[in-house]
Order: sequence, then structure tokens, then C-alpha cells
Amino acid sequence: MNKVMDYYSTFDEWGRLDREPLEFQINWHYIQKYLPENGSILDNGAGPGKYAMKLAEKGFQVTLTDLTPKLVKVAENKAKKLELFNQFNGFHIMDAKDLNLLKDKEFDASLMMGPMYHLQNEQDRDAAVKELYRVTKNEGVVFVAFMSRIRHTLSSLLHPEMWKPNNTMDNIEEFIATGSFNHQDKGRFTGAYYFDLQEINPFMESNGFETLSLIGSSSIGSLLSKEQWDYWTNRGQAEVDRLIELLKKTATDPYTLGVSSHLLYIGRKKDVV
Repeated sequence: MNKVMDYYSTFDEWGRLDREPLEFQINWHYIQKYLPENGSILDNGAGPGKYAMKLAEKGFQVTLTDLTPKLVKVAENKAKKLELFNQFNGFHIMDAKDLNLLKDKEFDASLMMGPMYHLQNEQDRDAAVKELYRVTKNEGVVFVAFMSRIRHTLSSLLHPEMWKPNNTMDNIEEFIATGSFNHQDKGRFTGAYYFDLQEINPFMESNGFETLSLIGSSSIGSLLSKEQWDYWTNRGQAEVDRLIELLKKTATDPYTLGVSSHLLYIGRKKDVV
């Protein structure tokens, strides 16, 4: 996990969500739709706390965890700056696979918006989801982010030199078979795992969750180039607003999920005896 920590210690994850606002807007739209009216929320693998701050603003009591010490400190400072610190029950440096400081059935809802990107070992992925199950109350809702294998395959084919070693067909075929990706260039997104779309729901269901929805976090908007976005922006804010609403609606269309680089699984914890 050291290479993951090294990456996030230098990468501006808060800024990424600002630079790619569609992902955040769509995720937040559906998170709000399924959240309980009040209660305690876990933001597990929260990074700098972009979602945690929005939850705190809505009046939830939030517990934040992340593997990278720098990001936990960034989140703590953000909460103080935004005068939201009292809405937090703690800022913890913790591995998603072992939430040892957290009690069983402690949270009314739980987010895990980052860890599944980097757990390349199947046992580690199982461990993280089992921990999420353990700390969430029965009937509690969970929000778990995944990355799409077919979308990263497309990105590799479109921009092969940006995604080395996926600049050869041998490596692309290996990636399709394994889902694991380790960027050849130093300092780039690495230690990553990408799911097949059809595996996500069964994986979560096998770990005790009832599937409520699977969302394409950037919907079909991820296919638009900067020039194409500029076209709609230049037509005025009213047109942009309608475009965003359209992208929110199409985010649940199962036939478009593969074009979205990030996916949001929404499920409910079943009380498995």
C-alpha cells in the first residue's frame, strides 16, 4: 500500500473532484436520495473529505477515516475552516480492511468512495467490504465506489501513451483478464483495480448487501470533450443545468454504465443470520 499512500500524499484529490465536477454532482445527487434523514455516517477512505464536508453541512455526525495521514489532516483542517468540526466524531488514520477503532453496527449509513480502487488482492477486497458490513447498522445504506474495467480499456485504446504499460495489445489483454493496473510512469495513478461491471452487484450481495442501484458517476458526459462541453456552456447556464439533469437521469441506465470511469454502488445491509 506504500505506493498508494505515496501517490495520494502528493496528488490533489480535492482538486480532482473540483476539476471533474460531474462525478461529484451525480454521486452527491444519488447519495442524498438514499441517505437517512439523520444519524451517524462513516466516510471510509474519505481522502480529504469532500463528501464528508457535505454530509456535515446537512447535519449528520460524521466519522472520517483514510489510509493516508496527510489526507486525514487536510480533512481535519477543512472541517475547522468550514466551521464544521463539531459535526465530526473523529478523524482517523485507518486501513479500510481493518476498522479496528469502530464498533459493530455503529453507523446509520457508510460511504467507501476510494478503497476499492486500490485493493488488487481479492482477499483484501472481501476484507474491506466485510468491515463495512460490520460497522453499518442493520438496514443501513452503503455507498461504494468502483472503477470500470471496460472504460479503462477504452481509455487505454484512445490514449495508449498516457496509460503505459497499456500501450501494447499484450498488456491490454492482460489487463482485461486481471483488472489490475500498475502505471509504468512514476507518480501516476497506480496500484489500481478495475471491476467488470457484471461482477459488482454479485460481489456486494455475497457480502450481505441488498442492491438498490448502480450508478455511472459521470454518466454519458464522460464521452464529451472539452470543446463539446464548451459548446453547451456557451449556450448559457440554463442549457448547462438541463444537460446536468439529463446526465443525472441517464446515470442509472444499465446500458451506459460501461462508459463511466467511476461507478457508485448503493446497497442496504441485510441482517444475515
